[in-house]
Amino acid sequence: MGPLLTSQKKRNENLLNLFIQQVLNGLAVGSAYGMFAMSFGLIFATMGILNVAHGTIATFGAIAALTVVENWGFSFFPALLIAILTGAAIGIVTDRLAFQPLRARANTLGYLITSIGVWIVLIALGETALDHQIKTFPPDLLSWPRLVTTNIYLAPGQIWLMIIGPISVVALYLVLTRTPIGTMIRAVGFSDVWSRISGVSSTVVILSTVGISAGLAGIVGYLSSIAFDNVSVPLGEGLLLKGFAAVVVGGFGDVRGAFLGGIIIGVTEVLGAQYVSGDFRDVITFGLLILFLLFRPEGIFGEIKFGAAR
Repeated sequence: MGPLLTSQKKRNENLLNLFIQQVLNGLAVGSAYGMFAMSFGLIFATMGILNVAHGTIATFGAIAALTVVENWGFSFFPALLIAILTGAAIGIVTDRLAFQPLRARANTLGYLITSIGVWIVLIALGETALDHQIKTFPPDLLSWPRLVTTNIYLAPGQIWLMIIGPISVVALYLVLTRTPIGTMIRAVGFSDVWSRISGVSSTVVILSTVGISAGLAGIVGYLSSIAFDNVSVPLGEGLLLKGFAAVVVGGFGDVRGAFLGGIIIGVTEVLGAQYVSGDFRDVITFGLLILFLLFRPEGIFGEIKFGAAR
């Protein structure tokens, strides 16, 4: 009986370690989804723009960071700053050129059609910048921290996603609830008309919202490309789909809900792929989305009334 008990104990330990490994993998993936969901949902809740080009902005954050790392030898944190600035710059320029002319009409369908046009242009530019290849960051860019035990391994990129993810949600929540610009953003999200009557500058709100959201998208693109060894246009498209699902699950009205929605989707997706089938990974994710749309369409934290800033 001794060898049999030892064998069963070892098997149980292996199963537990596998479960812990996959939960940690899911938390890393979910942190990426959650951060992107916060950036995507903030624009939608504040300005009423369902920007399908937002995922490509994340891709350009990664492309810009890769460029300065390869050509000028930037280290991890300076490249992170470049990703933020690139995402914010592309988001602001896109807003000024594509969306600002539409604001007087307040046409939601017009926003969507325009964002599709921007999406197509940015995809073409991204493919050209990458020479239609899938690239990766140098392996020595980030050799720390890493978690390695007998049966569990987390790459540095995964760890940084799990570190910066919670930091970003706390920071964004405090900005929105404890600062004057956050108060103005929430005021526009609640009622664009009353906020203008109160003297809130729509230009300041728009530029701040777009800059914060697109800069955060740049962070997600950069960290995800390191964690998953993938700098490519499809990376941003995947973040867009899963980020949208996370916003629906968590709710549009609270960045904490959007981040939590990303965590739920990430963990569910990874565990489903491990214990059900990798072929059903997306099916499980969007099945969860459908369940929330049917039984709790307001999301976990609920949603706010929003108005398009003009």
